[in-house]
Amino acid sequence: MLHRSLIVATFSGIFAGIVAFRLPFCPLASVLGVPCPGCGLTRATLALAHGELKHALELHPLVLVLAPLFVWAMCSAAIGYVRGPRVGRPVRLWLASRTVTVLGSVLMLLTLGVWGARFLGYFGGPVPVETLSDWSRARLSLPEPAAKPAALAGSQPRTR
Repeated sequence: MLHRSLIVATFSGIFAGIVAFRLPFCPLASVLGVPCPGCGLTRATLALAHGELKHALELHPLVLVLAPLFVWAMCSAAIGYVRGPRVGRPVRLWLASRTVTVLGSVLMLLTLGVWGARFLGYFGGPVPVETLSDWSRARLSLPEPAAKPAALAGSQPRTR
């Protein structure tokens, strides 16, 4: 049980470090610069924890539903992992119930709907994202990428 507790503590520490240093950890946003359906949720949850409800809802309109569910799911999974398999523990059949499946599907469709609507300008438009290269330049004082020479940047075919 101690070994499992240390593993959970290690992953929790890594996640806390990512949040504390504001590392972009969304693969879609950090590599392509495009917000994913959950982009803004970490910042929205932190704003909510600081009592900034309006700002939290600007970052992600579903934060009041998704943040508590995420915290519950992570805590439940961590506790279940640390406890380990036990003989005689009842299996959680309610997770596989039709009701939970329908609610999960509705929540997923809502999240995707909000994501699509934000690209169309609703809910304040797409949440601003920071790519990993932008983060590195801003925080590690890396030089800006070299600009292409004018001859190569916008070369047009010659006309006679």
